[in-house]
Amino acid sequence: MTDQVVETGDVRLTGHAAGESQFLGRTRELKELRADIERAGLDTLAGRKPPRARVLLIAGRPGSGRTALAEELVHQVADRYPDGVLRARLTDPDGTPVPVERAARDLLTALEHQAPAGACGDDLADSLRSALADRRALLLLDDAADAEQVDALLPDTPDCLVVAVSKGPLTGIPDVRPCTLGGLDAKSGVELLSRHTGSVRITVDPRAAEGLAEECQGQPAALMLAGGWLAARPKAAVLDLAKQLRTDPEGTALSRVFRLAYDALPATAARMLRLLALAPAGLVDPQAASALVGCSVDSARTTLEDFVALGFLHAVDSPLPQYEVPGCLHPMLRVLAGHHERPADLQVARARMLERTVRLLQVCRAITETDSPQARQKLLDMPRALRFPTPRAAADWLRLTRPALLASARLAVGDGELDTLARRLMAQLVRAMVAHVGTQAAAPDLYEIHSLVLEVAERRELPRERAAALLNLGDLDARTGRTADALVRYRAALDAGREVDDPYAAGRAMESVGGAHLELGDYDRAADWFGRALAERLARGERADAARLYGRIAAAHTFAGRYGEALRNWRAAISGHRKLGDVAAQARALSELARVQEYAGRPDESLRTCREAVEWARRAEDTRLQAALHLRVADTLDHLGDPASAGLHRGAAERLLGEVNQADDADACEIRTASAED
Repeated sequence: MTDQVVETGDVRLTGHAAGESQFLGRTRELKELRADIERAGLDTLAGRKPPRARVLLIAGRPGSGRTALAEELVHQVADRYPDGVLRARLTDPDGTPVPVERAARDLLTALEHQAPAGACGDDLADSLRSALADRRALLLLDDAADAEQVDALLPDTPDCLVVAVSKGPLTGIPDVRPCTLGGLDAKSGVELLSRHTGSVRITVDPRAAEGLAEECQGQPAALMLAGGWLAARPKAAVLDLAKQLRTDPEGTALSRVFRLAYDALPATAARMLRLLALAPAGLVDPQAASALVGCSVDSARTTLEDFVALGFLHAVDSPLPQYEVPGCLHPMLRVLAGHHERPADLQVARARMLERTVRLLQVCRAITETDSPQARQKLLDMPRALRFPTPRAAADWLRLTRPALLASARLAVGDGELDTLARRLMAQLVRAMVAHVGTQAAAPDLYEIHSLVLEVAERRELPRERAAALLNLGDLDARTGRTADALVRYRAALDAGREVDDPYAAGRAMESVGGAHLELGDYDRAADWFGRALAERLARGERADAARLYGRIAAAHTFAGRYGEALRNWRAAISGHRKLGDVAAQARALSELARVQEYAGRPDESLRTCREAVEWARRAEDTRLQAALHLRVADTLDHLGDPASAGLHRGAAERLLGEVNQADDADACEIRTASAED
């Protein structure tokens, strides 16, 4: 397997780790964990085949280096798992457990198994187990809140290994192998300090370095902050820092070092740091940071890089400049933000960040509209810091910031005070995803976004927005086979549309109700609802939609075996398309009319209609439809006892399909060439 990395949400699928590890210490813990992989489980000792993957637990407080230990273990054993490594974070930075359905969906996406949009957690967990059934993969489940989260994601195969990271025991999971972390040993703690300070100050006073490591209780997060503080002050002695920490006995070692490092920051940098508590999913980039404090993007990036050097942030391995707020520091930043910032100021900062995200999404979508002069001018009018150089760069930004964008939408809706911005954010997010990813590929994310829109619409009592969200959710339910659920949503959308006298929403809902009944096999109700929608369209003079609805009514009658009614409605549809001058739609309607005539036992009429449809398809330059109609003519001629003429039409269909395939091959070659040049 290659070293490629596929990131989706809080999940990553990677190949074997490469490069020299920077890990320190934990030799005994690593040895025990590796031994646990080989050790026979309870089922094996009892003579049974293990029914599920083995679970190794690394337990420790945030800041103890538990995730780093898990990553090092994965690095050392990844070559045993040729299907790669899956990573998922199971707790949001604010401490909220990640729902099982979200974690399972992201894991499936990383495995390139797209689960149905809107599926429940149990179904997604079953799909994940099925996807892993024939794989030998390693799952790293970081920051698990409880045993139920881990249990729902466990593969049903002993060929996989699960490494779980948690604060405490995972009671309820059988045969779990725990490894509880304390602090680093003295030698490793001093070495971690020296990586920040350089070896000179450590060599000059090794006892002071050992004392500082002891004051930090060997906690890697505290040692990194202490090392960053010393690195920023080349003239400060290690002993001075240790003495300062001893004078502040309150709190944990991490909180004491954090307070000292934070108090030493300039006022503007300190404000940016505490406002990073607002960063969605704990992820921040220069754009978001500049919006939070109102500075330039370049200035924000410089400050974020300084925070990485000081140990306040981790740089994310990404083509874009991205940073992560360590989970152990997030609660302290949140407390500082609440203490130093007024609620109104926090709301303003959050609103500025959301507004910047909305504008970036607008540009991200607009850059795909290359044929629109208005879109090009709108892009030119945007500040340079908000522009993307190419559509590909915009697509990469959307993909890489997807976790933060979705988290922004969740936080904005959960806040309850920024609903107007939240609605704008979700509208732009939907448009950008459809433009770059496509409706089908983005369906799972779109389902979540439309559900959030529905929550805001119901809270704010906005019937029009409620109807739109219900229609969108109903469409996604229908596409994934949950037709009964879709029908309920369509009826609710109809009520919402009627509440505000919205003819578009009401008409659209009526047609969708009819489509759901058609899918459920209730053809009488389908025809009735299509008829109601048709009456609405005719009353408003919407002739194109009316012609299309005549066809849907005809389809319902055809399924019900009422061929006379079907023929009458298809002729009405053909007449409507003819008046509108829609040649392609007229050809398709004639094709369906011929099909019904054949069902009704009128082969001669069907043959004439087919030939007429071939001519209209030729005028519409619809080669595929021409080929299909030639084949239908051939079948009809066979039934009428004219195999020679049937052969001629089949030959014509083969020639047309050959032309289509050649054109498709040429287009594919052109696309591949363009990609290579890019």
